[in-house]
Amino acid sequence: MFLQLIRDRVWNQNVATVQLLGLCPLLAVSNTLENAAGLGVASAFVLISSALLISSLRHWIAPNARLPFFVLVISTFTTIAMLVMEALVWDLYLRIALFVQIIVTNCMILGRIEQSASKVPVWNAFLDACATAMGFAGVLLFLGAARQILTPVLPLIGEPPGAFILFGLMLALIQYFKSEQDQADQDLRAAPEGRSEPYH
Repeated sequence: MFLQLIRDRVWNQNVATVQLLGLCPLLAVSNTLENAAGLGVASAFVLISSALLISSLRHWIAPNARLPFFVLVISTFTTIAMLVMEALVWDLYLRIALFVQIIVTNCMILGRIEQSASKVPVWNAFLDACATAMGFAGVLLFLGAARQILTPVLPLIGEPPGAFILFGLMLALIQYFKSEQDQADQDLRAAPEGRSEPYH
């Protein structure tokens, strides 16, 4: 079950490459692998912690106070992530501080809280949050590594326009592989079952 969930959240329903959520920090911070990893870990911490708390309290959250409560919980864990980064990785925090602070408004996190954590048991919410965080962090790390490697050769990649171009190319590549996979699955379903010939 968890492996299928990971495949869905990382490949089939990735919040960044399929749903196109959370692109502002993703494109702005992914200029180096270290920055991308820092934002990925911070986002994962906030998403998983918020999902666990909200799922455990879902039966006691009043419907008309649902959204403010979600934002309050997310902002609390965002503040914790900021304080921990300030204490442990000050140099990294200085580079990505703005985008760590606006995790509270990241529609990727709020979307998963609303669609999953507020409606399912704690364990299911935990698995969904972990898989979603893996998918988002994977895109961040790929872009961070690619931009860091390519910037010395193509300086434009290190700038915001280059991030858009590289991300667009990545989306095109992903769509190509998905179309090839879908075609292969259709061919496999359309192929007649092999029949053994009788011996003479």
